[in-house]
Amino acid sequence: MAAEEAEPFDDSLADVLAGVQRLVRRRLRRGLTVPPLRGAHVELLRLVAGAPGIGVSAAAKELYLAGNSVSTLVNQLVRDGYLRRETDPGDRRSVRLFATPAALARLHDWQQRRAALVRQQVARLDAADRAALAAALPALRRLAENLHEEAEGP
Repeated sequence: MAAEEAEPFDDSLADVLAGVQRLVRRRLRRGLTVPPLRGAHVELLRLVAGAPGIGVSAAAKELYLAGNSVSTLVNQLVRDGYLRRETDPGDRRSVRLFATPAALARLHDWQQRRAALVRQQVARLDAADRAALAAALPALRRLAENLHEEAEGP
Protein backbone atom coordinates (compact mmCIF):
# COMPACT_ATOMS: atom_id res chain seq x y z
CA MET A 1 0.00 0.00 0.00
CA ALA A 2 1.33 3.40 -0.93
CA ALA A 3 1.84 5.98 1.81
CA GLU A 4 -1.02 8.12 0.53
CA GLU A 5 -3.39 5.12 0.77
CA ALA A 6 -2.41 4.65 4.44
CA GLU A 7 -2.94 8.31 5.37
CA PRO A 8 -6.66 8.01 6.19
CA PHE A 9 -5.60 5.65 8.98
CA ASP A 10 -2.96 7.95 10.52
CA ASP A 11 -4.32 8.11 14.08
CA SER A 12 -7.98 7.34 13.58
CA LEU A 13 -7.63 3.55 13.52
CA ALA A 14 -5.47 3.44 16.66
CA ASP A 15 -7.76 5.94 18.39
CA VAL A 16 -10.89 3.93 17.58
CA LEU A 17 -9.31 0.63 18.67
CA ALA A 18 -8.07 2.14 21.93
CA GLY A 19 -11.43 3.80 22.53
CA VAL A 20 -13.35 0.58 22.00
CA GLN A 21 -11.01 -1.27 24.36
CA ARG A 22 -11.31 1.44 27.01
CA LEU A 23 -15.12 1.51 26.78
CA VAL A 24 -15.35 -2.28 26.98
CA ARG A 25 -13.17 -2.24 30.14
CA ARG A 26 -15.31 0.50 31.70
CA ARG A 27 -18.54 -1.37 30.98
CA LEU A 28 -17.12 -4.61 32.39
CA ARG A 29 -16.06 -2.87 35.60
CA ARG A 30 -19.68 -1.96 36.35
CA GLY A 31 -21.18 -4.31 38.87
CA LEU A 32 -17.89 -5.89 39.92
CA THR A 33 -18.00 -7.25 43.45
CA VAL A 34 -14.20 -7.33 43.69
CA PRO A 35 -11.70 -4.53 43.06
CA PRO A 36 -10.95 -4.15 39.34
CA LEU A 37 -7.64 -5.39 38.00
CA ARG A 38 -5.42 -3.03 36.03
CA GLY A 39 -4.87 -3.83 32.38
CA ALA A 40 -1.30 -5.01 32.98
CA HIS A 41 -2.53 -7.42 35.66
CA VAL A 42 -5.10 -8.90 33.28
CA GLU A 43 -2.54 -9.20 30.49
CA LEU A 44 -0.13 -11.05 32.77
CA LEU A 45 -2.87 -13.33 34.11
CA ARG A 46 -4.04 -14.15 30.58
CA LEU A 47 -0.47 -14.92 29.55
CA VAL A 48 0.18 -17.18 32.57
CA ALA A 49 -3.17 -18.93 32.15
CA GLY A 50 -2.27 -19.66 28.52
CA ALA A 51 1.33 -20.63 29.28
CA PRO A 52 1.38 -22.28 32.72
CA GLY A 53 4.89 -22.40 34.16
CA ILE A 54 6.18 -19.41 32.22
CA GLY A 55 9.04 -17.58 33.89
CA VAL A 56 9.16 -13.92 34.82
CA SER A 57 11.75 -13.09 32.14
CA ALA A 58 9.79 -14.84 29.40
CA ALA A 59 6.60 -13.10 30.54
CA ALA A 60 8.37 -9.74 30.46
CA LYS A 61 9.59 -10.40 26.94
CA GLU A 62 6.17 -11.53 25.75
CA LEU A 63 4.45 -8.48 27.27
CA TYR A 64 7.19 -6.04 26.17
CA LEU A 65 7.72 -4.91 29.76
CA ALA A 66 10.80 -4.55 31.93
CA GLY A 67 11.55 -7.54 34.12
CA ASN A 68 11.26 -5.49 37.30
CA SER A 69 7.81 -4.27 36.20
CA VAL A 70 6.64 -7.85 35.73
CA SER A 71 8.16 -8.81 39.09
CA THR A 72 6.10 -6.06 40.72
CA LEU A 73 2.94 -7.28 38.97
CA VAL A 74 3.71 -10.86 40.03
CA ASN A 75 4.16 -9.82 43.67
CA GLN A 76 0.83 -7.99 43.62
CA LEU A 77 -1.00 -10.89 41.99
CA VAL A 78 0.55 -13.42 44.39
CA ARG A 79 -0.51 -11.22 47.32
CA ASP A 80 -4.06 -11.04 45.95
CA GLY A 81 -4.24 -14.81 45.43
CA TYR A 82 -4.26 -14.83 41.63
CA LEU A 83 -0.76 -16.20 40.92
CA ARG A 84 1.33 -18.94 42.44
CA ARG A 85 5.13 -19.05 42.21
CA GLU A 86 7.07 -22.31 42.12
CA THR A 87 10.82 -22.70 42.10
CA ASP A 88 12.06 -23.85 38.71
CA PRO A 89 13.47 -27.36 39.24
CA GLY A 90 16.00 -26.77 36.44
CA ASP A 91 17.28 -23.48 37.89
CA ARG A 92 16.61 -22.94 41.58
CA ARG A 93 17.17 -19.16 41.14
CA SER A 94 14.16 -18.89 38.82
CA VAL A 95 10.46 -19.24 39.41
CA ARG A 96 7.62 -20.55 37.30
CA LEU A 97 4.24 -18.85 37.39
CA PHE A 98 0.83 -20.49 37.60
CA ALA A 99 -2.64 -18.99 37.67
CA THR A 100 -4.68 -19.94 40.74
CA PRO A 101 -8.24 -21.29 40.50
CA ALA A 102 -9.45 -17.84 41.63
CA ALA A 103 -7.61 -16.23 38.71
CA LEU A 104 -8.92 -18.74 36.20
CA ALA A 105 -12.48 -18.22 37.44
CA ARG A 106 -12.10 -14.45 37.27
CA LEU A 107 -10.62 -14.59 33.76
CA HIS A 108 -13.39 -16.93 32.61
CA ASP A 109 -16.06 -14.62 34.03
CA TRP A 110 -14.41 -11.59 32.40
CA GLN A 111 -14.17 -13.36 29.01
CA GLN A 112 -17.81 -14.45 29.18
CA ARG A 113 -18.99 -10.96 30.12
CA ARG A 114 -16.80 -9.35 27.45
CA ALA A 115 -18.10 -11.69 24.74
CA ALA A 116 -21.70 -11.02 25.78
CA LEU A 117 -21.14 -7.26 25.78
CA VAL A 118 -19.55 -7.29 22.32
CA ARG A 119 -22.28 -9.57 20.92
CA GLN A 120 -24.95 -7.26 22.37
CA GLN A 121 -23.37 -4.12 20.90
CA VAL A 122 -22.65 -5.67 17.50
CA ALA A 123 -26.27 -6.85 17.33
CA ARG A 124 -27.34 -3.21 17.64
CA LEU A 125 -25.55 -2.37 14.38
CA ASP A 126 -27.23 -2.69 11.03
CA ALA A 127 -26.42 -5.61 8.74
CA ALA A 128 -23.99 -3.58 6.61
CA ASP A 129 -21.94 -2.51 9.64
CA ARG A 130 -21.89 -6.08 11.00
CA ALA A 131 -20.69 -7.33 7.61
CA ALA A 132 -18.02 -4.62 7.47
CA LEU A 133 -16.74 -5.58 10.92
CA ALA A 134 -16.67 -9.28 9.98
CA ALA A 135 -14.81 -8.47 6.77
CA ALA A 136 -12.27 -6.34 8.68
CA LEU A 137 -11.34 -9.05 11.22
CA PRO A 138 -8.75 -10.84 9.04
CA ALA A 139 -7.02 -7.53 8.21
CA LEU A 140 -7.03 -6.52 11.89
CA ARG A 141 -5.49 -9.88 12.83
CA ARG A 142 -2.76 -9.39 10.22
CA LEU A 143 -2.17 -5.86 11.56
CA ALA A 144 -1.73 -7.31 15.06
CA GLU A 145 0.61 -10.00 13.73
CA ASN A 146 2.70 -7.39 11.88
CA LEU A 147 2.96 -5.27 15.03
CA HIS A 148 3.96 -8.33 17.05
CA GLU A 149 6.57 -9.44 14.50
CA GLU A 150 8.03 -5.95 14.26
CA ALA A 151 8.24 -5.68 18.05
CA GLU A 152 10.10 -9.01 18.17
CA GLY A 153 12.66 -7.62 15.74
CA PRO A 154 15.45 -9.49 14.01
